[in-house]
Amino acid sequence: MLSLLSSPLRAFSLRFTIKNQSLHNQKSIASLLHVLPYTPSLFPLFLLALPFSRRGTKLTAVPSPSPAKLCPVQFTPLLERQGDVMDMSEAVIVKSSRLKSVVWNDFDRIKKGDTFVAVCRHCKKKLSGSSTSGTSHLRNHLIRCQRRSNQFISSSREKRKEATLAITNYVDPGQKKDDVLNLVNIGFNPEKLKEETSNTLSYNFDQRRSRFDLARMIILHGYPLAMVEHVGFRVFVKNLHPLFELVTCNKVETDCLEIYAKEKQKVNELLDKLPGKVSLSADMWTASDHQESAYLCLTAHYIDESWQLNKKVLNFMFVDPSHTEDLHSETIMTCLMDWDIDRKLFSMTFDCSSTSDYISLRIRDRLSQNRFLYCNGQLFDVSCAVDLLNLMAQDALEALCSILPKIRDSIQYIKQSREVQAKFNDMAEQGKVESQKVLSLDNPAQWNSTYAMLGAAMEYREAFSRLQESDVGYTACPTEEEWSRSCTITGFLKFFFEVTNVLTKSNFPTANIFFPELCDVHLQLMEWFKNSDDYIKALAFKMRTKFEEYWDKCGLALAVSAILDPRFKMKLVEYYYPQIYGAVALQRIDDVMNCVKALYNEHMICSPLASMDEGLAWQVGSSSGKDGRDRLMGFDKFLHEASESEGSKSDLEKYLEEPLFPRNAEFNVLNWWKVHSPRYPILSIMARNVLGIPMSKVASDCAFRTGRRVVDREWSSLKPATIEALVCSQDWIRSELES
Repeated sequence: MLSLLSSPLRAFSLRFTIKNQSLHNQKSIASLLHVLPYTPSLFPLFLLALPFSRRGTKLTAVPSPSPAKLCPVQFTPLLERQGDVMDMSEAVIVKSSRLKSVVWNDFDRIKKGDTFVAVCRHCKKKLSGSSTSGTSHLRNHLIRCQRRSNQFISSSREKRKEATLAITNYVDPGQKKDDVLNLVNIGFNPEKLKEETSNTLSYNFDQRRSRFDLARMIILHGYPLAMVEHVGFRVFVKNLHPLFELVTCNKVETDCLEIYAKEKQKVNELLDKLPGKVSLSADMWTASDHQESAYLCLTAHYIDESWQLNKKVLNFMFVDPSHTEDLHSETIMTCLMDWDIDRKLFSMTFDCSSTSDYISLRIRDRLSQNRFLYCNGQLFDVSCAVDLLNLMAQDALEALCSILPKIRDSIQYIKQSREVQAKFNDMAEQGKVESQKVLSLDNPAQWNSTYAMLGAAMEYREAFSRLQESDVGYTACPTEEEWSRSCTITGFLKFFFEVTNVLTKSNFPTANIFFPELCDVHLQLMEWFKNSDDYIKALAFKMRTKFEEYWDKCGLALAVSAILDPRFKMKLVEYYYPQIYGAVALQRIDDVMNCVKALYNEHMICSPLASMDEGLAWQVGSSSGKDGRDRLMGFDKFLHEASESEGSKSDLEKYLEEPLFPRNAEFNVLNWWKVHSPRYPILSIMARNVLGIPMSKVASDCAFRTGRRVVDREWSSLKPATIEALVCSQDWIRSELES
């Protein structure tokens, strides 16, 4: 009979509580009669329910105020538990549309007199259900409720094989189940996650997706693959989600290789769709635990369709140091053909070494045979400008090889005790030293730290001299001549430090910013060479020799890129070249201009716009075949010949004749070309290729490093193919996150 009553009563939103006790009064019957006008079909059931009152069963009805607000009936037994002091005999389950929190999916709100109680549907524990109590204590109970956790695990295991991840904010509904989760598509919303934690039954666990999340995390942050076998990590993951099946080190390596294969396909498609050319940089790395091991890192640099400068690591290959330059060049050519960019290559950037010169020459000859290079490869071979600055800075430090140990010993001496430090401070006060710099030892692997140490020591020069006079234990003080020489060379380092910062920390590190900075270096070296001190003059000559080798190779590319800066055009070349070349400056300027014109003409021939112009000319010459009565055909021919005879101006001519764009600190040359590309359709193609040349291959965090970059110890012991997959995938995933 109760089951017979239950279904229709639920349909008309009544709530009943049935108890084995006598009927107290007639109010319960009156309450039920109150809703019968709205629900006449319940009248027979009402008559059937009346005998229950004679059998000692109480039937209590709480009607809703109107049919529109009637709530489903729920026959929920109120379990009496030992230790509960509240009498629940008169309690009634209350449903309200105002209960918005998801915690009420797991609780029944029951009213007893003026008191509200929240009863857990899983363990039947009673907690405060008052509106003033909030829901935090209910959430905390759900987290601790063992019966609820057991129900969730059981339900998840049943649905696990056929369900997909149900968090719609994180995953595209059209994505296949086996697709690898892309980290860059994840949106993290702490508030939403908090709500989902309280309603975990709506979440279906996906082992494969979680496994690839783990692999991506390892790649992204450079964690060791063996971390999946660390005891602490396994305990943490098991407690975090018992359903996750922990993988072995070999399995996570396989997952990383699969991620690499999928990401590589994306990069391949991206390179294939690029609107312009690609430039490459080659950098040598070494392993942290095997200094004799060498790795070649090839990075692609390009300007995309949105006029954004980008770079992607393409290969990270182990190379045998005993291999010849021929083998290295063949290895690079194999990589170019593997990525299918040998026809799209515009330039290559190497470090400043004779070995790199030979490798680049071999590659240039191979590509020139197929006529893939512009201007016969005049702009192809580029040396890293920051690498050049580092080499000259190391020359300066070598000139101080007898003085640097004295300065380091002096700093160590005053740091050995508080008494010596206090005495040194007194000497500084007596010598009226007002410097706020802190004396500290340098890191020889970073020459900027040595420059900082020298700069601070120069300002405390008087204090060191006074300390030597008053402290017989201090014997490391440099002589006056050594101080003077150190001061001059520290000025050299200061200049190199400032130029390096400009080139590596620019917001828009395109090729055009290098020309004025390196012209200043050229002029400064010429000035240092005039020093009366033969020691300084010899140092300046050594640095100048390195620079002129670089300038002979890269000066043309630097000048062409500066001309494509609308703030400078030819004027910057015309300003610097007379200072550098003197009497032969005009010839050098003509050489640059001829290169620009030749480069423009080759871009015009290869441009899709050229074929459109040819088609237009053909249509003018053959229009008579379409309509014999076109008497103005001769007029069209006249106009075409007139435009040719007058010589319409090219993009390059219009660009050079127009006024310079005003200089400002926040100028972005790529944005300028993006806006003006419709006005200069062919020249903009040329600008995209030239401005994308990597004049430096050094990252800003490695700008002052005196040695090669090092592969992390956690990865260097892996197989070469795995190292390449991890390094390349890390670069690709990070670039997606940054974009």
